[in-house]
Parts: sequence; structure tokens; C-alpha cells
Amino acid sequence: MHAPSELTARGLAARRGHVTLFEDIGFTVARGQALVISGPNGSGKTTLLRMLAGLTAPAAGEIHWNQRAVRPFDLALRGAVAFNGHLPALKDELTAGENLACWIALDDRPPDARDVEHALACVALERRRSLPVRLLSQGQRRRIGLARLQLIRRPLWILDEPLTALDAEATDLLRRLLGAHLDGGGVCVAASHQPLQIARERVFALGGPAQ
Repeated sequence: MHAPSELTARGLAARRGHVTLFEDIGFTVARGQALVISGPNGSGKTTLLRMLAGLTAPAAGEIHWNQRAVRPFDLALRGAVAFNGHLPALKDELTAGENLACWIALDDRPPDARDVEHALACVALERRRSLPVRLLSQGQRRRIGLARLQLIRRPLWILDEPLTALDAEATDLLRRLLGAHLDGGGVCVAASHQPLQIARERVFALGGPAQ
């Protein structure tokens, strides 16, 4: 089970040059809840996610994690976040297993080789774990990100278009992983054009109807 977790935004704004992407964004995502962000391309969804992950400073406003104000690269926030971006952060020359092991080691601790193998098997990559990532399809690359979510122990998941390139089987796996994360008291913020297929009472929306 995760420790009590709560993410709050107050009056967030983002600007790109002289253009305001968004302003006065506020919400609270409590333990066991997910926030789904929708909106057209270029509206600042990824920028907002990067702010919440502690990677980008807002033009205005504050972010609070567990009722404490946090700034970009705040150690407490960065230690709580698992951020899966729209493009998987993978090295083409490394294998799926090597990428996953490095990813987990950077986030947390060096993983056990058996845990890595099991996580890849759970996302149907056991037969491809020794192939360089450059030989994998986009959907297979995204599955490595799902394997990461199985191994990492972070209370705050921030996911950018997590359903992109996933087939029905991988989509169902993500649904189950996210459900287990929320059941354990975790928090999730996701930008998605597609419904995440998790219990409606757990989800609220920013920029569109609940998904």
C-alpha cells in the first residue's frame, strides 16, 4: 500500500512565447483517484504533465504534493513520480531487458534480473527481450513502459497518451495495472484522447467529460 498521497495544483499557467497555453488551472487528486486531461493538440497537455512531474516550472501558480509546495526537480516530488512520456525514453542499441533494467535503476534501485524477465513476460515480450529496441514496433516499445509500471514503486503516475499504439491485450493490461495502482492508494494523472476504462467513480476530468 502507498503512503497517503495527494497532488494539488493552484492557479497554474503556461506560456509559449507570447501565447498563453492555459491559465488558472486548479485541482486536487487524492489517494486512489485519477485525473484525465483532454484537449486538442497544442493546448498544453504535455506541458502541464511535465509541470506536475517536476520537470518544468509554471509561469504562474503552485503545485503541492502531500500538502507541501514543491518546485521543479524537488527531491520529494521526483522521488514520488513515475513519468511515462508520449515517446518511450529508450535507447535503440540496448535490448528491451537492458532498457527496462536501466530505467528502473535510474528511478529506484537496480532490479533483480528475474523480476525484469517476469515483467517482460507479462507484457508478451519474453521472446524479444534480447532484441535491440530499434527492431521493435512502436507498440512493443510502449509495452516496455507497461513493464516498468509493474516494477516501480511510485505513488504518483503521470502518463502522456498511455494508450497510443497499444493493442487490445496491452490496453487491458494497462487497465489492470492502473486499477491495482489506485486500489493500493496511488494517484494518477494522464493525458489521453481515449477512455482509460477504469471505474468512473475513481476518475475526474480536466478539459472534457469524465472518461
